[in-house]
Amino acid sequence: MRQAHPATVTHEDPALLAALRDGDETAFVSLVERYHASLLRLARMYVDASAVDDVVQDTWIGVLHGLPNFEGRASFKTWLFHILVNRARTKALRDARTIPMSTFVQEETESQDYAVDPSRFRPADDRYSGHWMPLAKPSADEMPEERLLAGELDAVVRSALEKLPPAQAEVVRLRDVEGVPSNEVCQLLNLTEGNQRVLLHRGRSKIRSTLEVYL
Repeated sequence: MRQAHPATVTHEDPALLAALRDGDETAFVSLVERYHASLLRLARMYVDASAVDDVVQDTWIGVLHGLPNFEGRASFKTWLFHILVNRARTKALRDARTIPMSTFVQEETESQDYAVDPSRFRPADDRYSGHWMPLAKPSADEMPEERLLAGELDAVVRSALEKLPPAQAEVVRLRDVEGVPSNEVCQLLNLTEGNQRVLLHRGRSKIRSTLEVYL
């Protein structure tokens, strides 16, 4: 599932970081242009709209202050997101907007609630038991061209993402919107690989269910 064009890690990042360490201000501008939109999207998950710009600005200040200690063990993108998440969570907790994410992770991974209607999967006696049932193909009258516009579908996905439980939304956004690899998501959010998989599956399933209704 993809709903946006994530900031892509490229071979240019190390070169830009090296230039930034040498005092090249244009390198910093290039990094901001590449990742600023992603930071805004992530910040909105944690803080009120009025605080988003401040959190992102504080993140970029953190990059400048922390750059001498950045060893490159993770990608710059993951390090950048880690700074944003820490600052956003601190701000949210200070404003009493959230409770610790670990609480949501435990609730959402231990819950027995179905992420999607079980009837959407093939039955036990089916050759492909457990796989998704095929979608019914709508008639031409049911699928006018305007409904297939990417912008409208993106809006539906964004709305579904905003309705996910917090931990699921966090994992889905990082994996499917921002393109962060699973191992780096685990590092970033302090999750086990198993919990990350559960949260991702449940979040994706709920969004898929929304798309099935829409289409």
